[in-house]
Amino acid sequence: MNLLNGLLHLSLVWIFISLLFFLVGQRHRTRVRNLPPGPSFLTTISDLLHHASQPHKYFAALANIYGHVMTIQLGCVRTVVVSSISTAKEVLQTKDASFSYRNPSISYTFLGHDKATVAFSSPTSYWRNLRKIFKSHIFSSSKLDVTQGLRKKEVQRLLSYIENCCKVGIPVNISEVIFTTTLNFLLGTFFSSDSTDHGSDTSSEIRELIRSIIDVIGELNFADYFPPLKLFDSQGIERRTTILVGKFTRIISAMIACRLQSRKAADYGEDKDALDVLLSICDDTRNELEQSHIPHLILELLIGGTNTTTTTVEWVMAELLRKPKMFKKAQAELEDVVGKGNLVEEDDIARLPYLRPVVKETFRMHPPVPFLIPRKVIIDVELSGFTVPKNTQVLVNIWAIGRDESLWENANMFEPDRFMGLGIDVKGHHFELLPFGAGCRICPGLPMADRMVHLMLGTLIHSFDWKLAGGITPESMRMDDKVGFNLRKA
Repeated sequence: MNLLNGLLHLSLVWIFISLLFFLVGQRHRTRVRNLPPGPSFLTTISDLLHHASQPHKYFAALANIYGHVMTIQLGCVRTVVVSSISTAKEVLQTKDASFSYRNPSISYTFLGHDKATVAFSSPTSYWRNLRKIFKSHIFSSSKLDVTQGLRKKEVQRLLSYIENCCKVGIPVNISEVIFTTTLNFLLGTFFSSDSTDHGSDTSSEIRELIRSIIDVIGELNFADYFPPLKLFDSQGIERRTTILVGKFTRIISAMIACRLQSRKAADYGEDKDALDVLLSICDDTRNELEQSHIPHLILELLIGGTNTTTTTVEWVMAELLRKPKMFKKAQAELEDVVGKGNLVEEDDIARLPYLRPVVKETFRMHPPVPFLIPRKVIIDVELSGFTVPKNTQVLVNIWAIGRDESLWENANMFEPDRFMGLGIDVKGHHFELLPFGAGCRICPGLPMADRMVHLMLGTLIHSFDWKLAGGITPESMRMDDKVGFNLRKA
């Protein structure tokens, strides 16, 4: 049955490819003057199907042929891909407002998720207010300082788990333990450390739902590029996403209802966590935030927060295990700054001049979201002398920028020392390194992600000696990647 569905799906795709070749590919190119150059429609689709797991590399190769501003017709979706510092700066800074709209995948539109969240909402007063809320009430330095205890507690859980694995000789899956630790911390941020038992059925169900949602929204959905296919849902993405997000929403809504009941008590006191903050803001009639939006905001932060941290830490550890001398150098720095036998604290991070370049070099080579989140223009916009027509999707290939030989010496080599004393940060000021984006759409969770990545990475390096399992040697370790929800290690 699955085979038949797959064949039907592929047949439908190729039927639409044939029909749209003239109707979309040729007609649009002749109608719009001064489009950026690019490959033919059929070439793009056939090659993209072949390179579906690594589109960042495919688009980077095309940029070498057609230039750093190019047009690619992805089915019905005209897409402009930019792959240089100058064009990225134009999109993300100079003409930021013109490129600030979103083009969400169908997976993000179910149950109104795209209308309620920071990442996908249109740049309206509601969206601007949300960003202010996140910046001031959740991700500010003062708020993050208050929640240091939660992160420390989860790191101690992480250490205990790894120590137990060592005692019984079980290999540690770094991706798995970082995912769980990060998710537990984020749950504690919203529901406070004493409100959610990490071993409870509810917490376990939330963790499994988040994993499943990440998997399904990371699938290539052909209906995004051929809208008529949405009628068939032949991949089952709409059905699965609706079920999973619906379950998550019901669980969080029930927890919100319990919290609302608790808040009625006369002795409840001040806001205890991020959920209390959001509920208090909802009580303000001058605010556009509604209680029905909160489950979507929590889902957004759980997905984004866990994935960025997990993939980054996994890539760093993989790179360091391939380069034992670099690992020892990072370990020696931590021992000197933190002290042997002591736990890494967040206050130590600023005093680690080698670990920070290690993380930056990882962001350069393995950005969590290689195209950032797709943008869209709603009017014709000029870009580097070309015309980007309205309703065009715009991708910034930061993976290609990070591997640009004209910017980076030995661009395909992992060399953290290149950042020593360079003054380049990841806060959107330097367009050669943009793992969190830039401009008005820069990731609002950057301050939290920065702390979590360095804290957990420092803890793993400082507290344990590591070796590869299964007889794998540093020389034989594979470093292939694949794009799903983000850029994962294959």
